Amino acid sequence: MSAALRVFEHNFLVYRRSWRGSVMVSFISPLLFLTAMGIGLGSLVNRGGGGVAGLPYLDFLAPGLLATTAMQTATIEATYPIMAKVYWEKTYEGMLATPIRVRDLLAGEMLWIMARLLLVELLFFAVMLIFRIPRSLESALSIIAAVLTGLAFATPILAFSAAQKNASGFAVLQRFVIMPLFLFGGAFFPLSRLPGPLQAVAWLTPISHGVQLTRGLTVGHLDAGATETDLAVVLVYLVGGLVAATFTLRRRLVN
Repeated sequence: MSAALRVFEHNFLVYRRSWRGSVMVSFISPLLFLTAMGIGLGSLVNRGGGGVAGLPYLDFLAPGLLATTAMQTATIEATYPIMAKVYWEKTYEGMLATPIRVRDLLAGEMLWIMARLLLVELLFFAVMLIFRIPRSLESALSIIAAVLTGLAFATPILAFSAAQKNASGFAVLQRFVIMPLFLFGGAFFPLSRLPGPLQAVAWLTPISHGVQLTRGLTVGHLDAGATETDLAVVLVYLVGGLVAATFTLRRRLVN
């Protein structure tokens, strides 16, 4: 654990140079987005159909964006910074010249990504409090659900990043995986509005289950069976990604 904390410390020292701008963006972005989409567009949605799934559109939208923000944050943290340490700056090679091992690198990176996700989600939740969206104290658990959702993306994406030799794959990942999931993962409208085959594809991804978890915890509408399934899917991606990341990092850095 001490070795993993050294990796975490490295990331923290680098982040100290840019934390002010990062925190500002993490607070201003959801504030503007919820104002424009939740209140602006939401006024039309509420007027035309009485909301979405029995909720005012702002209440429906915000928890979904809580989950998709975690997905996007995890994607950023698990792509270019990882490639820089593996390939461009050779940071990991320097670390491996010390008693730090590959498992320590991965554990330290996961601790750092978890910390970044927690910070971003706390700021997003603070914005939700400004809009008076959470219904109870239990809604704060949606932060944990969002962090787990982000980690479910971070681990497989980190495994993918460790196997890359240039950044071209990241543009493909962003354009054909992350952006479609952001738009069609259930944050903006119910998945039942999608065609049947697309619904099946959406339910195979962790974001749809993460959105359902955060929304249910925020508004207080949780179904026990569905919640267990959602949590199981998220954890399967998280653990499977950890196994894959361990393999790709070791193959890239050791073998």
